[in-house]
Amino acid sequence: MTLTHLNARGEAHMVDIAGKSDTKRIAKACGTVTCKATTVEAIFRDGLKKGDALATARIAGIMGAKKTSEIIPLCHPIALSHVSVDITQKNSTQILIEVSAQSTGKTGVEMEALSAVSIAALTLYDMAKAIDKNMIIGDIKLLEKSGGKSGDFVRED
Repeated sequence: MTLTHLNARGEAHMVDIAGKSDTKRIAKACGTVTCKATTVEAIFRDGLKKGDALATARIAGIMGAKKTSEIIPLCHPIALSHVSVDITQKNSTQILIEVSAQSTGKTGVEMEALSAVSIAALTLYDMAKAIDKNMIIGDIKLLEKSGGKSGDFVRED
C-alpha cells in the first residue's frame, strides 16, 4: 500500500487532486464526552455559568469543520455544502456527538467531520471544566463515508 501524502522520496506533500472528478462527498463521524452525571445534567438543562453549552458546541463544531485545512497541514480547503452537529445524552454519564459533513468536490470530507466532533467535544469540556475537570473525550471515529475513487466505507462495529 502506498501513502498518498508521501512523495517518491518519502517526504510529506499535499496530494495533487487536479485530475480527480467532482463527486458528492459525505462523511459521518462521532465521539463521546464522559463525565459525572451531574455534569451531563448541567449541560443539558442549561445549568452552566458560561451559558448554553450545547448551542456553543454545535457552532464550534461547524466552525471546526470549516477550518480543518487551517489546522491539519496537508488537508485541502473544501467548500462544504452542509455540516450538522447533533449532541445527545447517551446515558447518565456520556454525551454523544454525531457529525455529518457534505461537499461536492475532488476530495473527501472525513477530516472535516472528525475535526467537527473533536472541536465540539473540546468546547463542551471548556464550557463545563469549572464543575468537572475529570471529563474524558474519546471514541472519536469515522462512521461512514461515500463518494470518490476509494468508494464507500461503513464502520462494521
